Amino acid sequence: MSATDKVNLQDVKTAYTRIKSYIKKTPVFQDGEFDTKYGRNFFFKAESMQVTGAFKFRGALNAVLKARENGENINGLVSHSSGNHGKALAFIARKYGMKCVIVCPTTTPESKRQLIRDLGAELILCKPDFDERLQICMKIEKERPGFLYVSTCDDYDVIAGQGTMALELLDQVNDLDAILVPCSGGGMAAGICIAAKALKPDIQIYIVEPVGKELEKCLRAGKRLWPNSSGSINTIADGMRRYDLGHKTWPIVLELAEKDVFTITDEEAIEGMKYGFEHLKLVVESSAGTSIAAAMSSKLDTLVPRGRNVGVILSGGNVDFSNLPF
Repeated sequence: MSATDKVNLQDVKTAYTRIKSYIKKTPVFQDGEFDTKYGRNFFFKAESMQVTGAFKFRGALNAVLKARENGENINGLVSHSSGNHGKALAFIARKYGMKCVIVCPTTTPESKRQLIRDLGAELILCKPDFDERLQICMKIEKERPGFLYVSTCDDYDVIAGQGTMALELLDQVNDLDAILVPCSGGGMAAGICIAAKALKPDIQIYIVEPVGKELEKCLRAGKRLWPNSSGSINTIADGMRRYDLGHKTWPIVLELAEKDVFTITDEEAIEGMKYGFEHLKLVVESSAGTSIAAAMSSKLDTLVPRGRNVGVILSGGNVDFSNLPF
């Protein structure tokens, strides 16, 4: 059975119809100096300029609006988050007059925690353990009537919502040869894979990860090889600290993404982030810096011939300006 039997292009298109009047069609930027230096035409999709400052708004909004369409009695929203998903849910909850509880690991930057509080959400801190985060959310959903748990990534409605950025990108640049996608739990990667591969079967989707995730080893083996630990990767990219992909996102990425993965060090992520600030004139997080770093990588020479068109997803722009890494 194909992974796309669970969520497909039509689901993504339906999601786009559902959310398009609320989201921003984020712009695509080019930089001639960057193209000349690295030998391709790069198209930077600035999800850093999305509502709430990150791509997470697309998937969270689609999941909540679909639940409302289905007649669910929703009094509140709950999830765990390293920042951007929590901010998106808090924004949605405030818009619809709901309560919101976000469980954040203590490793979440204080600036992102405050953004969530400022939107009226209740914040609960826990140690950076994904199992514990999920258990707290499940307890809240059970104890508080009408609360809806919205996964950060491992939900087909969330995946479909994230895939809408690929619809936009291929409308904005219809002759793309490859897309570089930063990945944590895999919701964005899965959504982009589904939409982009359905619209352009020969397009290459390359995952970008921090050191320590070892996704390429799993993709080449065709199975999950991650340790049982539910802890976090030690990376400057605070939005990419999850070890494994979700159980719903993993089969999609395995089936549709390339087996070659761009593994980015902290130093490379910082250089990518700096380039975003200094040359693209865009505020980008270190997670988005990883995809810029992948575009700079010599590994691209062996995977995408020079002269081709490459999309680069800039996933978020919620930056802690009191603690810049450069």
